[in-house]
Amino acid sequence: MTLLQMATEATTYSGYEELLKLSSKIFFRLTIDLASVFILVRYIYYPLYKNRELFFTYFIFNIIIFLISFLLNKVDLSMGAAFGLFAVFSMLRYKTEEIAIKDMTYLFLVIAIGLVSAVTKVKDTADYIEYIFLIGINVVVLIITYLLESNIFMKKESVKTILYENIELIQAGKSDELLADLKIRTGFNVHRYSVHKIDFLRDAAQIKIYYYNQ
Repeated sequence: MTLLQMATEATTYSGYEELLKLSSKIFFRLTIDLASVFILVRYIYYPLYKNRELFFTYFIFNIIIFLISFLLNKVDLSMGAAFGLFAVFSMLRYKTEEIAIKDMTYLFLVIAIGLVSAVTKVKDTADYIEYIFLIGINVVVLIITYLLESNIFMKKESVKTILYENIELIQAGKSDELLADLKIRTGFNVHRYSVHKIDFLRDAAQIKIYYYNQ
């Protein structure tokens, strides 16, 4: 066997080892990432907002951010460049449909989880220490999100905009009567309201009602 053949075989074996190592890293990191996003979307977001339309968007955005960040990280992508990439994706908006602030917040979260899962490193440690550290970061994010969405720290207030036609109660001095009427008509325990528009031609007003979720 010539020296050239031996060098070629050694290079091939080394390249195969690197490929296995890279495949192992991306598998474990992607598993941690997808598990975190699944818990966030399925067990925190969905029970509160009952909206399945954005499931596809959340997972696709997360996977794209993860793959791009992970692959670019292999060519010495700096943390600043990674966060620049995060900023570009986080500014994307859908032009055909309005997205609620809460939906956009969860979109930022799934993008951030994908970015953190792809580029987080702990120098001079074994791979499993890195994975434990990464799991810890994602768990902290999930716990904080859950606590902020729960009623543990404060009551969760919801807002709805309604068209109200009993315009006589809009007058000053009838706020208690208006509040009582809003409770009866909507079935919500309305504790405050704000009048936004009054249309005297239609004898109607646009009112925002605020109530606490039970």
